[in-house]
Amino acid sequence: MPVTVTLPGPAPWGFRISGGRDFGKPITVSKVTEHGKAAEGDLRPGDVIVTINGESTAEMLNVEAQNKIRQSLGQLRLQVDR
Repeated sequence: MPVTVTLPGPAPWGFRISGGRDFGKPITVSKVTEHGKAAEGDLRPGDVIVTINGESTAEMLNVEAQNKIRQSLGQLRLQVDR
């Protein structure tokens, strides 16, 4: 089920990712920090990140996704599949 999660900036966002084109797996939330912005925004471990600020993650390398997340200044908008 697609869900949009919007986190207020700036970083730290309070989550980690795994996967990416270089790993042959979708970009997935691997860890959410307790009481962090991601937890407050209801991001969950296991959520598959479909878009980062409207940009598809389908062909992103892990490092590209990390950079897109890091470079978000005002807010971070993620579309995820649960």
